[in-house]
Amino acid sequence: MLVIRSVLVLVCLTSVTTAVDFPGKESDWHGFTRHDFQVKGKSVVVVAPDKPAEGFPWVWHGEFFGHKPNPDIALLKKGYHIVYMKVQNLLGAPVAVMYWDGLYAELTSKYGFAPKVALVGLSRGGLYCMNWAIANPSRVSCIYNDAAVCDFKSWPGGKGNGKGSASEWKRVLQVYEFKTEGEALEYEGNPVDNLRPLVKAGVPLLHVYGDADEVVPWDENTGVVARRYKSMGGSIKLIAKPGVGHHPHGLEDSTPIVDFILKAKYR
Repeated sequence: MLVIRSVLVLVCLTSVTTAVDFPGKESDWHGFTRHDFQVKGKSVVVVAPDKPAEGFPWVWHGEFFGHKPNPDIALLKKGYHIVYMKVQNLLGAPVAVMYWDGLYAELTSKYGFAPKVALVGLSRGGLYCMNWAIANPSRVSCIYNDAAVCDFKSWPGGKGNGKGSASEWKRVLQVYEFKTEGEALEYEGNPVDNLRPLVKAGVPLLHVYGDADEVVPWDENTGVVARRYKSMGGSIKLIAKPGVGHHPHGLEDSTPIVDFILKAKYR
């Protein structure tokens, strides 16, 4: 019996440190192997570490994969996989959440990825990450948002102090299947309206933002999330960039971002 148990332990330890064979095209991404393939008819990118960390932790980008890659590179060196699904015209709508559900099921069941994922919501990517997390709070280890959209009425709606985007606002009406603009303005399904599931699940948030952002005004997005999250007892860390607008994203020293994600790994 002891021998059998020893063999089983050895097999388990081996399984968590062996590289995964993904389908599709392979290429180089900052010295790591990038895999491009499709899931549910949508293009998917998975960048693999040289040696996966125990438990196969991973980071999932809502949008703009590859922009400001330093945190990803640091996490790849720690054994994380980096993931992106190309559904960029869906703005976090329920149909986008459905596609994300499909990819999550594929990666966790077929490839053994960790049951909890760290999400990165950059700009409009915040809608994807927050909406999917709210629908799947038990599957999220943490969320790092950067100049993130948390209310489509702010951007692209431009119904507050931001400039908005007429073309993207029209897209919101289409992909969310609103019949009128009034219906969109009455909608209570934005991330700012639905934080309680994340608080209840104990999901920590990190928001990096420029306090001079005129595209995605921080006080209409991050500011609202922060006030409501704290009032509900949730954990949120804010890193402000004084005088900075919507760009540049990220931090000159990405250590706080990397440390935040690593700390939440085994939450």
